[in-house]
Parts: sequence; C-alpha cells; structure tokens
Amino acid sequence: MKIRKFAYQLLATLALTTNITGGQAVVAQADEPIRIGANLELSGYGSAYGIPILDNLRMAADEINEAGGLLGGRQIEIIEYDNTSNKTEAAAIATRLSDENVSSIIGPATSDMIFASRPTAIEGLIPTLYPVGTADELTLDDQGNVLVNIFRLAFTYSFQGRAAARFATEELGATTAVAIIDQSNDYSVGLGDPFMEEFETLGGTIVDRQYYNSGDQDFMGILTALSSKEFDVIYLPGFFTEGGTIIRQARELGITQPILSGHGLASDTLIEIAGAANISNLYITSMFHTGSDNPLAQTYIENFTARYGEAPDTFDALSYDAAHLIFTAIEAAGSDEPEAIRQALETISYEGVTGFFEYDEYHSAVNTAPMLQYENGEVIKTFEVEGN
Repeated sequence: MKIRKFAYQLLATLALTTNITGGQAVVAQADEPIRIGANLELSGYGSAYGIPILDNLRMAADEINEAGGLLGGRQIEIIEYDNTSNKTEAAAIATRLSDENVSSIIGPATSDMIFASRPTAIEGLIPTLYPVGTADELTLDDQGNVLVNIFRLAFTYSFQGRAAARFATEELGATTAVAIIDQSNDYSVGLGDPFMEEFETLGGTIVDRQYYNSGDQDFMGILTALSSKEFDVIYLPGFFTEGGTIIRQARELGITQPILSGHGLASDTLIEIAGAANISNLYITSMFHTGSDNPLAQTYIENFTARYGEAPDTFDALSYDAAHLIFTAIEAAGSDEPEAIRQALETISYEGVTGFFEYDEYHSAVNTAPMLQYENGEVIKTFEVEGN
C-alpha cells in the first residue's frame, strides 16, 4: 500500500537524521494514544482554510497509524474542535485543549482566530503550530521576542510582499505598479504594504492604490479608474473569493498587465471564479502546486486525490506537512511530552511535500519563495525568489 510505504519512509528518514531526546523523555505505554489537539475554523468564514487543515491532519494520522504508529506502536488520536470562526470560541477551545492532555496543537488557520487563542496557547506552553498563518508577528511577543512554543509553516506577510516586489522589478522589469488592497483584511494589507515599500526601495513608483472590502462583488469602478493609467504590473494581495472576480473583470475590461499576488489566491476555486482564460500573466507566491517535481509531493497528490476525489491545493499541502512535522518531532523527541516536542521542533530537519524545513530563531520555516506563473489557468513555470 503506497500510503503505508510513504509513512514508513518518513519515519525511517527521521530515525536516521534526527536524535533529540535530551535524556528527559518518558515514553508512555504503547496502548495509550498520542493526543493531538486541533482548534480550527470548521464553520463560518474561515472554514475554507480550517477544513483543509483537519482533512490533512486526519489523512496524515491515518498514514502513521496504518504504518504502526509512533514511539513503538502508539496510535495518534486527534482531539478536534470547531471554533466556528469566532474569536471567543477560539480562545475557549485553546483553554479546553490545554486541559485535555494533548501533546501539541495545530491551528487555528486565520490570523484573527490565532491572535484570539494565542495567549492561552502561550500560557499552557503546549507546542502550537499554525500551518497557514502569515501575520509577521505570529510567533513574536509585543517586544519582538520569539514565543518559545509557537511555530509557523507558511510565508510571513512581509516575506511574500517583498518577494513579489523583487520579482516584479528583477524578472518582469517593472518600474511602475498599482496596488488593489482589501482594506478590511489583515492578510491583504499585510502583504500590500511591504510590497509597496520594497518596490519603491528598489526604485519603482506606485502609480495608484485602490481599496475594497471583503464581500464586494463589483470592482468595475476601481478597474475603470486604473485602466486610464500607465503602469507595468498590478499587485493584488487577498483571497481567491474577491481576487477571482477582480481578475475576471480586469481582463474583461482589457487590462492585460501582469498581476501578482500571494498564496491567498492558490486555490482551484480561483479558476472557477475568474475563468481559466483569464488566469494568464498571473504570478503568485505559493509553496506548492500539483506540477511539482518533488517525488514526495507527487505521492501525496496521488493519495490525496484517491481519498478526497480532487487534487490538493497549497493550503492542503501546508496542512499535511504541518501534521507530519509534528509527528516527526514526536518521534525525534522519543516522547509525546510537550516540552520534548518543542525542543525537537526547534532543531528539526524535515523534507516535506512543500519543501525542506529548518526553523530559524523566529520559529519561521521558509528561506525562498516559489513564484508560480499561470497561463490559461495552469502553472507553466516556477521561479525561486528571495523575500528578504
């Protein structure tokens, strides 16, 4: 069975490359499950990101359990809760999980749920991994010091924004740009500001800034205003819901300039909204695509598609890597004690479906930004761009 083989390969690689027990781990009885907490947006506005995390956590756990479990045969048990995309509920679940003997926690997905629940996660000192959270300060306290038990997997806001600015100037030769930003969305603003700052630092000019709000559907006023201006590229940070409509309306209006964005557009739903023909001359920073030549990625795509009936996207792949990263840390630590897992995460080396991970001093796991080029709804080329 390919899933079983893949799980064993991960564990075999782990056993050969990591050894982080510190002499303090205590292995429980083999019949006791290893409990992993999940605080996720399974309903409400954030469910488009929370559900993929749970789907992939379940898939990864099944792989390991079928392969014989961790720490000599212990099975993984997922303790999952729906925070309903509500800040109060997200905070309450964080408190609940800290009392439920979980070894680690995955989620929430969205930045506002993360910040609502993070104080409890910090206080409980349970290693907490945010697979798709991108806010710059996610792993830092108010003084800029790293939070010892908080880890991320995805790009930061500023990393993506700066990478896009560098790509626009160095690869596309752009000297002028416009930005279309969702002013009600922290993700969009968080990417937009660093892009504009870096673009100007590199000698470019921001010709115009246009703003909208989440839920808007008609962008013709914004786009008509831009169509009368001279510019080389558009930066469109945001999510695929509004982003797809903006791209479709822009192309229908005859705006043909390259559009750049972040991984918030990395979804097949974008193509459904915008239309494949309009997804051309589009570039997005994203950690994964189904055309990847990574053998681990291709095995994952095959298994995911067989299980769920559709191909995975970036959020799926990040979530899958997050789950296996936790499992790898548990095996490396030789224990499911939270402190042992936390120490293992800080020094771990892990090869996943979205790339190679080693955490830096800020508990961030990314060094370069793959920039995906789309034509007619398909990724045709991948660039590696420095984000710092």
